[in-house]
Amino acid sequence: MALSADVLNPEQQRAVAHGAGLSQPGPLLIIAGAGAGKTATLAHRVARLIRDGADPARVLLLTFSRRAAAELEQRAGRVLRATLPSGVAVPPSLPWAGTFHSIGARLLRMHAESLGLAANFTVHDRGDSEDLMALLRHETLARHPVESRFPTAATCVAVYSRCVNAEAPLATVVERHFAWCGAHTERLRALFDDYVAAKQRQQVLDFDDLLLYWAVMLGEPALAADIGARFDHVLVDEYQDTNALQATILRRLKPDGRGVTVVGDDAQAIYGFRAATVRNILDFPQQYAPPAEIVTLARNYRSTEAVLGAANAVIALARERYTKDLVTDRAGGAPPAVVTVADETTEARCVVEQVLAWREEGIALKAQAVLFRSSGHSAHVELELARRNVPFVKYGGLKFLEAAHVKDALAVLRWIENPRARLAGFRALRLMPGVGPATATRWLDALDAPAAQDDLLAAMRNFRVPPAAVESWVRLIGVVASLRAPGSAWPGEFDAVVAWYAGELERLYDDAALRQADLEQLARIAAAYPSRERFLTELTLDPPAAAAGHAAEPWLDDDYLTLSTIHSAKGQEWKTVQVLRCVDGCLPSDMASGPDEIEEERRLLYVAMTRARDALVLTLPQRFYVTGQAAGGDRHVYALPSRFLPASVLRHCTQRTWPEPVRVAAEPEAAPRVRIDVRALLRDVWKPAGTRGA
Repeated sequence: MALSADVLNPEQQRAVAHGAGLSQPGPLLIIAGAGAGKTATLAHRVARLIRDGADPARVLLLTFSRRAAAELEQRAGRVLRATLPSGVAVPPSLPWAGTFHSIGARLLRMHAESLGLAANFTVHDRGDSEDLMALLRHETLARHPVESRFPTAATCVAVYSRCVNAEAPLATVVERHFAWCGAHTERLRALFDDYVAAKQRQQVLDFDDLLLYWAVMLGEPALAADIGARFDHVLVDEYQDTNALQATILRRLKPDGRGVTVVGDDAQAIYGFRAATVRNILDFPQQYAPPAEIVTLARNYRSTEAVLGAANAVIALARERYTKDLVTDRAGGAPPAVVTVADETTEARCVVEQVLAWREEGIALKAQAVLFRSSGHSAHVELELARRNVPFVKYGGLKFLEAAHVKDALAVLRWIENPRARLAGFRALRLMPGVGPATATRWLDALDAPAAQDDLLAAMRNFRVPPAAVESWVRLIGVVASLRAPGSAWPGEFDAVVAWYAGELERLYDDAALRQADLEQLARIAAAYPSRERFLTELTLDPPAAAAGHAAEPWLDDDYLTLSTIHSAKGQEWKTVQVLRCVDGCLPSDMASGPDEIEEERRLLYVAMTRARDALVLTLPQRFYVTGQAAGGDRHVYALPSRFLPASVLRHCTQRTWPEPVRVAAEPEAAPRVRIDVRALLRDVWKPAGTRGA
């Protein structure tokens, strides 16, 4: 049976068939425009490889979220079931499908001994990394006081992370991205040395280490040969969002490019703030000899011809790109509207009235979205929606693993898993009554001794425990004993941790019942994993979205409007889209100065426009209220239309002002003049009752 000939267009079929008949075909770059069926193409390619004899266990599929990997795996399975002859068993799932970080963690655990790591190393999330950096920062400043402002722990982690992911020297990163920290470069260098040493002592890795250690492994010929031989095919999704370190991993994994397929769109490279670089996808073909084959998917299955015309015009002005103009079978459609409004308040009223008008036309709120460059840009719209009782959800907010009670329970489990993880231990020990920072630190110092590592339980039983903590301490020793016993069963181990923590929860938090529900949800999540180690690693790398105690209040309505930053909207689509503040200073952001940053801002507008299926509105406020202006001065700043909307783009749009200018009627003919004796009327009013009209 032919594979996908009836559902894929010719370009997609060419991408799917690349290298057919070869055990390891040459490198392939699929440039997939917005809405061009990228996921379907990649799923069909995976299915075709397996149908032609590729071992699923030797296919490495790298994505940017676990959900994306699961979706590709499911879709590839559906294609296989539809195309394999009846009676042939469907091949097993793809065991090596996942994110760069999760795959890196698995490989590191397999080769931990070669890297000087314990197999039970702990993975720090961003919050843990900032906590550790804060402790070391305090020690650094105590030894070397500074008179000027020193970067916060969060900034220090950001600097360190960019150095690792961009493969750039500290001095270069500071100069280009953190110029105000320039006076502290050498102190930062010393701080980062301490940070790396502390992680090694504690047997912990942060997110960046998962990639860095993987790249280091592949730099060793023996390990590189072993890991590279494990996979016949390597497929990478969203390659435009990779950073320099991820590109290095791919090159070292398959130096000749055999079996490599990368999929992406240079026009949607918008994550430079995460150290992603569009150069990876632009330079990919020339990294190999002969160069990689390029297949371009330009048929859009999402937007109308009118919307695509404007979007194509925006990206056509890009300084460097793979040339492609999206085409569609959805001819016609209303041209995008460029609407000029007076200020942010007027913009909010305009946007919400348009939302309600579309709703009256039968377009559900869920089919509509309002997008913006920065989270704060939607403040006026949110107020207007609340005033008019329009339900909405805004992407962002506190994540599940950032909730204090969830971090507490996981800290206990992480510390039992790896007693060298001081941050987890410090948090876990301080959950007990009467245990302060000094006591927790003293206990952790004692547990660092080699004898204590050999017999953790014996060391714990010898501690002098504050009277208030005796009951909790005895119960905790019981949990540690059960989890470290041979044959300890998962997920019952986590149930034991939750049961211990439940005894502390009511003392620690007023809303204990609400937080207990989160712990029960966490226990259900734990039950889906085969082991304690896998649970801790995967949960850190791909956390759930929100905690019940901190999520937005639920609406009774089953319909709601979506508010989202453009970055969060990537990969989504709606029938109608409105984009706020399409003016210089907002889009592009006033923080974008260099040519590379400006080009990324252009791509950001392109991504926003291509989220719309049927209707697109771009709003242009003319002025913004500024609270910091001096009294008596002009309290507004004035804005110009975005430089990304020149005449070549506007000719694809309709332009109007909101509200519509008031039309002044022609002046009527002068009415006949009437003389009124006002004095007589007043005398009549003041006359006593009974005498009026006399």
